[in-house]
Amino acid sequence: MGTVLKLPIIDLSSPEKIYTSRLIRQACLDHGFFYLTNHGVSEKLMEGVLMESKKLFSLPLDEKMVMARRGFRGYSPLYDEKLDPSATSKGDSKEIFTFGSSEGVLAQIYPNEWPLEELLPLWRPTMECYYKTVMDVGKKLLGLVALALDLEENFFEQVEGFNVQAAVVRLLRYPGELNSSGEVTCGASAHSDYGMLTLLATDGVPGLQVCRDKDKEPRVWEDVAGIKGAFLVNIGDLMERWTNGLFRSTMHRVVSVGKERYSVAVFVDPDPNSVVECLESCCSETSPPRFPPIRTRDYFHERFSQTFASYSGSG
Repeated sequence: MGTVLKLPIIDLSSPEKIYTSRLIRQACLDHGFFYLTNHGVSEKLMEGVLMESKKLFSLPLDEKMVMARRGFRGYSPLYDEKLDPSATSKGDSKEIFTFGSSEGVLAQIYPNEWPLEELLPLWRPTMECYYKTVMDVGKKLLGLVALALDLEENFFEQVEGFNVQAAVVRLLRYPGELNSSGEVTCGASAHSDYGMLTLLATDGVPGLQVCRDKDKEPRVWEDVAGIKGAFLVNIGDLMERWTNGLFRSTMHRVVSVGKERYSVAVFVDPDPNSVVECLESCCSETSPPRFPPIRTRDYFHERFSQTFASYSGSG
């Protein structure tokens, strides 16, 4: 493991919205990552989600494959995903389980795959409670991001940049095996997240690394430590597009440290039919729009097609 990157800590409970939004702005300009504390999600609930996640991944493979993903919701076995298409490995060394809202158009196209109640009786109620609670966090956080961009606090809601029914939760298990050849083994190969914002909770096992300058070669990787009870938040590619590159999504990866690792990622995303285009406030004569407008649905279809070994999307 290398040097540990010190990231800013944002207190979501602070009544000083403008001050907090300025801290968020600086964190997004400097790192694209920050810790979020006092967010309102209890440690008991976060620990419960990790515990139920471990129970699911402990099921026999044939029982997990009954819930195999269709589109992007459901179970994905080891090596099904390859976040870095240029990597020489056969795929990322991790298992994934993805779920989202049970309401709306996306739920009709990509219905959730739930484990049988007799197998895991507390699983679904725990996950649905977590989903609902974290959506409140995402809404509040995006309001502060809007203020950080000198926009109205509800801007992203007005343009459907925040849609509860579009957000998804990913449970992740990294086996943690080390490569006998001494090469770096990636549970998640180098990538930047696709959406707006990601809120990550982990079990405290290290392995996450970030590269603050994704255009520099060779890449310099720095370790990111977890803070118990805090979310680790990072900017995604859609937020980079929206801000015309002002807030840059940060390259990151998960490397194996010889120990099993569990994490829970919540992806806050726009409505599938919303159009993401560079904000006027982030453009000027010297900084014209760098990205063309794109419909969110088309954008994600393209990105998932590049990522998964077998992806079939519709709409």
